[in-house]
Amino acid sequence: MTDAADPAVLSRFLLGLAEGLTASGESVDRIRDTMAQIAKAYGREGAQFVVLPTLTLVETGEHGGPVALRSTTRTQFRFDQIAELYRLIEAARRGGVEPEDGIHRLNEIGAMRPRFGWIVRTLGHAVLTLGLALLLEPTWQGALIALGLGAGIGLLKLVRSPTLQLIMPIVAAFVCAVAVFLLAEVVPIGDPLHLLIAPLATFLPGGVLTTATMELAARQMLAGAARLVYGLVQLALLSFGILTAGVVAGVDSSAYEPLASAAALPWWVALVGVVVIAVGDYLHFSAPSATFGWVLLVLAVAYAAQKLGATLIDPAVGGLIGALAMTPLVLWIADLRHGAPSQLTFLPGFWLLVPGAAGLVGLTESVATDGGLADFAAALTAVMSIALGVLIGTAVYRAVHHGAEEIVQFAVALPPQPDAPVPTTLGQRMRQWWGSVRKRP
Repeated sequence: MTDAADPAVLSRFLLGLAEGLTASGESVDRIRDTMAQIAKAYGREGAQFVVLPTLTLVETGEHGGPVALRSTTRTQFRFDQIAELYRLIEAARRGGVEPEDGIHRLNEIGAMRPRFGWIVRTLGHAVLTLGLALLLEPTWQGALIALGLGAGIGLLKLVRSPTLQLIMPIVAAFVCAVAVFLLAEVVPIGDPLHLLIAPLATFLPGGVLTTATMELAARQMLAGAARLVYGLVQLALLSFGILTAGVVAGVDSSAYEPLASAAALPWWVALVGVVVIAVGDYLHFSAPSATFGWVLLVLAVAYAAQKLGATLIDPAVGGLIGALAMTPLVLWIADLRHGAPSQLTFLPGFWLLVPGAAGLVGLTESVATDGGLADFAAALTAVMSIALGVLIGTAVYRAVHHGAEEIVQFAVALPPQPDAPVPTTLGQRMRQWWGSVRKRP
């Protein structure tokens, strides 16, 4: 489509798409690549982009104009919004939507109402918390307490107050920590700090820290450094809330040291936890129903690979193995006709690997005790290993995908065989190509 697209309108459309991708958690280098593909589809191959987490600049006209600039605050799309955004992006990559219509569609996506009401979304947060708690090896009593705290935090997140949103991490951490520290005196809940991770999971900046590391590896230094600082500040706010709760509850420094679980749960509980996490993600983030199976598949592969790596090699590289196994699967699903957008399946995988959880525990211990700095450094290393797994997995998938495309192009270029059916799928083209190769002298 379309050399006649108004450069000013196209710039506004591209700005809106970049803002939506930022709200979906994409890295700035991938956003820039996506914008370049879309601009090319609309006949603007020379378009220039500057993308930062809160700032986007687009130049689509000739001789340096027009230039469009937009500064945005940090927001986060739900899964249903992410799905609709990527559907629009796929149409834009083909030039299949008028820029003006695309702007209207972006406004509709931003104003979408959740698929589920507040009761279901609150229940979804509680279920998500329960699933994560089952992976953190608490007692049965601890899992039930996590379920209740998850419901309370899910309800608190529904309050539409800009002031409360600013201090939400501290408030959530304080409320959960007071409850856990007080209940730990009378109920066998296992390790209090690890149990706190479950209800605070949606505040943990694991995905942010992983994206920051990927951006730094891609030499996006401004975006990567800014996102890294943001993630560390988020961890510091959560830790401050926990430490303040410890002072109020009157606990000593030993309460911040890791404890052995009072009674280990059966091995199959973790498998149930993976399914419960998928259900919680689906309900809390209003995910499209067609994506539930894909999310569950990614979670299962990430968890199995992480456990395998931790068992056979070392727990420190479990996250790398999990990310390495998860990433090609996520990208393959995104390329399917009836698949799911990559960010929609990536984010639950990040939360399952919990790259920010150990950072929260380590930072809290480093402030409250004398031995937590090593744990915090190990947590940052774990985040980098997960980002490295994503980078390697992405490179492997792209190499394999590019090789398959070259084989298909070669197969299509072969002369047709007499009385042979016209190939319509990759498998048919591969079989026809192999048959032609075998008949050659």
